[in-house]
Parts: sequence; structure tokens; C-alpha cells
Amino acid sequence: MISDKASQNISEFNDSKQLLLTHIINAPGIRYRELLRLTGLSNGVLSYHLGALEKSYQIRVVRQRDSRTTRYYSISIPNQDSDILGQLRNSVAKEIITFILEHDLCTFMEIVEHLRKAPSTISWYLKRLKEAGVISVKYGQEYQLYQILNSELVADVLYKYKESLVDKVVNSYTQMIDEL
Repeated sequence: MISDKASQNISEFNDSKQLLLTHIINAPGIRYRELLRLTGLSNGVLSYHLGALEKSYQIRVVRQRDSRTTRYYSISIPNQDSDILGQLRNSVAKEIITFILEHDLCTFMEIVEHLRKAPSTISWYLKRLKEAGVISVKYGQEYQLYQILNSELVADVLYKYKESLVDKVVNSYTQMIDEL
């Protein structure tokens, strides 16, 4: 027979697990710190539950080796969508992707002028987008042309996973912290 205390612990575990799954489903590509803030769980409890969800194949965890970024996805999201979503969760990368998508082929200076960011910042993001397989670069004699590799897929992902207002605020805050 299960004691009241054990029954309460099981209920809390299931509630926490459901809360995490809800946030991960509603915000694919969410990061650990965002989950920590949104759920109000302690660091250890969050880590424990995420590990349990990953081991039970209810979520997919994508750890980027070149940075300390870890993103969480529902198991129902295809890998190719999650690769793009990981980039779209950053507002600058999303602006670059959207601009290139709208114009098909863009030069570096067109992107810099449109986003009104430092060339070094744009260069850094373009390098990451190329490494992620989202864009390609065609080298000419005088300039480089940037193009989305699979524009139909990227447009579909943009449409399917529109960000909510809360996500936009969180992304702006996360970007501000990353730039410090």
C-alpha cells in the first residue's frame, strides 16, 4: 500500500513532468535557463526531471558541441525542423534567415544594412547559420551571396512554429545576457 507521502511525491513528480513537457511542446528549442525560470523548479529538480524525460524518450535533447547551449524538443519534432528551430530561437539569426528567405540571394552588405548591426556580428551569425546547414555561400569575384539551403523547409518551419509574445520577450532577454 502506498503511503500518503509517497502518493504526494508521485503526484508532484507527474505534475512537474507534465509542466516541463507542456513548456517544451509549446516552445520547441527552449533552453535550460528558460525552463528553470518558467517552471520555478530548483536546478537539481529540473535537471532530474529532464534526465528522466530524456531517458524515457519523451523529449530530445540537442547539445551543441561548440557552445554550452542545450535545447529541448518534443520527440514529435523532426530532426531537420529542430536544427532550424535552434537557429530561429535567436532573434538576430531569425532576422537574417527571414531577410535572406524574402530576397533569395543576398550580399553580406545587404544583410548588414538591413539589420543595422555591426559587420562582425553579422559575420558571426552567418558563420553559425552556415555551420548549422541553414544557409549556403556562393563566392563571386567581388562579393559573397548568401542563400537559404532549403527555403521551402525553412518557410514551413517558420510558419509551423510561430513564436508567442512571451517567447519573443524571453529571446530578447536571453540575447541581451549572451551579449554581456
